[in-house]
Amino acid sequence: MTLNRNLTRILAGAATAIGLMALAACGGGGGAAAEGDMAMGAPEGAKVTVVEYASPTCAHCAAWQKNTGPAFEAKYVANNKVRFVMRELPTPPADIATAGVLLARCAGPDKYFAVIHELMANQGEWQSGAITPRASLLKTANAFGFNEQAFSDCITDEKAIAALEKRVQAAQAAGVTGTPYFLVNGTVVQTPGSSEGPSLADLSAAIDAELAK
Repeated sequence: MTLNRNLTRILAGAATAIGLMALAACGGGGGAAAEGDMAMGAPEGAKVTVVEYASPTCAHCAAWQKNTGPAFEAKYVANNKVRFVMRELPTPPADIATAGVLLARCAGPDKYFAVIHELMANQGEWQSGAITPRASLLKTANAFGFNEQAFSDCITDEKAIAALEKRVQAAQAAGVTGTPYFLVNGTVVQTPGSSEGPSLADLSAAIDAELAK
């Protein structure tokens, strides 16, 4: 069982706009503050802003979050050295990714990142067929205080879906073509040969250079 037919119908436009995006960072993109940004760490206007474009269904994003995210957050975010911004760019399966993003948004700014990280950590259970994608999403929703009706209302909110479509279009207009995708003060940071996004060493080199200015 996948998401219900109503959700699939509503998300059809978003899935078309998103397209089949590569699960690797490439191309160019903007790092300036944007409407709808979800952030933690230093406040807006910080000397250094790190932007990550990510998706709840992106396996490479999940790998970065597991292998590099905690050390990055401890070194730069928890102590407010940088402002860390996540921007959603749903990747296939688009309906599952979009529902996950909507759920994280409904949870509110204080729980947004925790929901996204939980969704990434749970990718394997629905990918393996252990449970259905909807059951996995609902399990996460329940863990963050949503009952089934609240979850259904959240992921079928047409206004929220339209807002997400605008953010996706803005990312595409900026030249972002895949996830994970990182910028430090507007400059793309990559680690050659890595599919998981930049290493902590490469991120640190870019961040520390900006902090030193």
